[in-house]
Amino acid sequence: MTSATTHSPATTGALAKTPARPRAKKVRGREERSTLASVALHGTLILASLVASFPVVWIVFISLGPKTAWQSPGEVLGNLSLDNYAKVLTDTDFPQWFGASVIVAGGTTLLGVFLAATAGYAVSRMRFPGHRQLMWSFLVTQMFPMAVLIVPLYELLARFDLIDNYLGLILTYATTAVPFCAWMMKGYFDTIPHEIDEAGRVDGLTPFGTFWRLIVPLAKPGLAVTAFYSFLTAWGEVAYASQFMGADHYTLAVGIRTFATESRADWAMMTAASVIILIPATLVFLVVQRNLVSGLTAGGTKS
Repeated sequence: MTSATTHSPATTGALAKTPARPRAKKVRGREERSTLASVALHGTLILASLVASFPVVWIVFISLGPKTAWQSPGEVLGNLSLDNYAKVLTDTDFPQWFGASVIVAGGTTLLGVFLAATAGYAVSRMRFPGHRQLMWSFLVTQMFPMAVLIVPLYELLARFDLIDNYLGLILTYATTAVPFCAWMMKGYFDTIPHEIDEAGRVDGLTPFGTFWRLIVPLAKPGLAVTAFYSFLTAWGEVAYASQFMGADHYTLAVGIRTFATESRADWAMMTAASVIILIPATLVFLVVQRNLVSGLTAGGTKS
């Protein structure tokens, strides 16, 4: 037996007059942005990129023109050439300056990475008398302005006959790079589990063997940041190099100053030399760029 449901006319009218329930408004997720917000964000990023890249692009543009290009940039488009680069490489001591910078920057990078990594690992893993004071002494040395340190460092290098010597300049730059890098490496080593060290000791490794074979491969991001910072510290520094080195051992940052005198500056040569100087730093950045972000963030998680 089936039963049919019947509605009275009043009930049917009431159902017909019932308003439809409004659709639920879509809630935007935390990571979702509106179209206007996306346009504003990308526009801001594009503008910031243009502002940041304009000086480099302008220097490259001027370096391709004649000597008067910096006064009349319109002349560059009709006179594009690499003559300025040829003159820098053949008519000046630029190759000698470049070789000196490679030696100093390479030595500073190797020494800075080794000292910072070993010091950071020792403080992170070992508890020896004065380990806290060691790290605080690193921090205190960063507070002294460079101008204050020039005279005492000069006297110290002169006492050891290291004035106008690449080794003296490398040691000087290490005093700038190692304190910061040691703090960063210590923070990075703190993120590596101590069980790895214990496993190395169980396998019969010495403390240095554990550090070299097990910890160093895991610390590549932190080492990449340390190497990049140490390299830049030595590659573009001027004050120490101009005071501690003679004309026969000028680095690039000091040698390029000879293109400008009290009366005039050869902007064509200076811009061309600046572009060449930029190339090695860019190559080093491209080599370590994959590890830069992870190395900086991991190194700052613990202290």
